Amino acid sequence: MNIKKKIILASSSPRRQFLFRQIGFDFEVVPSNFEEVFDTSISPQENALGLSKAKAFDIAGKFQNAFVVGADTIVVLNGDIMGKPTDDSDALLMLKKLSGREHIVYTGFTIVDRPSNKFISEIESTAVKFRDLDHEEIINYIKSGSPADKAGAYGIQDDYGALFVEKINGCFYNVVGFPLTKFYITLKKFQSGLGK
Repeated sequence: MNIKKKIILASSSPRRQFLFRQIGFDFEVVPSNFEEVFDTSISPQENALGLSKAKAFDIAGKFQNAFVVGADTIVVLNGDIMGKPTDDSDALLMLKKLSGREHIVYTGFTIVDRPSNKFISEIESTAVKFRDLDHEEIINYIKSGSPADKAGAYGIQDDYGALFVEKINGCFYNVVGFPLTKFYITLKKFQSGLGK
């Protein structure tokens, strides 16, 4: 796809940056400082979409001519949102809850066109089933420092967290942190609709 504008990624996530590089996007990283606060009165999907939109618009005004992309990934277990762990104890609690159970990973993303400020938001969901984890392997994983910046306190793609996952149903890259296929299709449609 011929993308007519530079992409601005409003995220400090190294996983999202890796995925954007993987598919050859010309992009710049300008992380949003928008505070991630979950609204318990709305669904996890609405939270992910709302936060992705807020992050994108937080950065959009800084650019004259670009596609600004905001994203938010949320892990949900039995209706409860699991964000990034606040500390090691929180990570331990999260991983114990996820052990042997299925959870849903939602990633919402928003693309804002500058200078028009037109935008589009989409969401992807993937079901992930953990095997039963023993206490020692959870502790060793936490000691590695890997859970600290990840929703649900684990990563599927590049560390020991990959061994926790028994199976997934849906987009693998969504669990990594960004649904590449849905994003590509959405950006293509969005750009075409703008007449660029």
